[in-house]
Amino acid sequence: GHELPTAVNITWSSINFKTILQWQPKPSGYFYTVEIHGQTSDIKRKCILTSETECDVTDALRSVKETYTAHILSVMPAEMDNFEEPLSAVSEKFTPYSQTVIGKPEIKDYSQKGSKLNVVFKDPLTPYIFPNGSFQSIQDIFQHDLEYKLYYWKDQSSGKKDVTTKSHNFEVSVDSGKSYCFYVQGIIPSRRENRIGQESMVLCTSVGRNILDEYGTEVFIILGVIAVAVITLAIVLPVVLCKRKKAKKARAVREKELLNGV
Repeated sequence: GHELPTAVNITWSSINFKTILQWQPKPSGYFYTVEIHGQTSDIKRKCILTSETECDVTDALRSVKETYTAHILSVMPAEMDNFEEPLSAVSEKFTPYSQTVIGKPEIKDYSQKGSKLNVVFKDPLTPYIFPNGSFQSIQDIFQHDLEYKLYYWKDQSSGKKDVTTKSHNFEVSVDSGKSYCFYVQGIIPSRRENRIGQESMVLCTSVGRNILDEYGTEVFIILGVIAVAVITLAIVLPVVLCKRKKAKKARAVREKELLNGV
């Protein structure tokens, strides 16, 4: 049989243990089948006879500490099968536990009271579930290998401080009356690669800010418009009233003159 193209540029892309295998080229006249080979587990076949160039292999990697390789087979359609061994390409090794990227933590709550900043956050979830059907968090899988860092700094300044925790909340001392900005990220100190996770969103407290920071310029524009209106009325009204008074007086004088037959 003629040689089929085999997969090239095979990459593992994995965040919070959701793992997608990608490769090239787009198949034409043939299909791909993915085989996941673990060190100790049975071969698992995924995305059988697919014409895609990616495959979600998350559920074939449940033993997260095991090291896997993916074999991507190039396969002819069944009716043309001439029973030869399909050609395959082999990926680099992949160990989910040491290579999946730690995703963004989610900030659940934060407050700044006096000289204390409190931040409460949530672990990213993984696609793996407990027997009761709830999703395992990355903390459930990494246990004590995972810690979190809070980076915080005075609003509009560049000096960052950081503090580490293994729990899900931070309490740090700050200058009271000053607003602070912060973000959280997961870290696995024992790793050689991908030690540092993705950063959560940056949030800022609004303590002791003046009204301008708090509400922006819109309020001031509105207040300005009102002020101008008030001032205008204050000037225009007396003038109008005064003019009317004068006109009234003049009319009275004229009427008097008419009556007296001047």
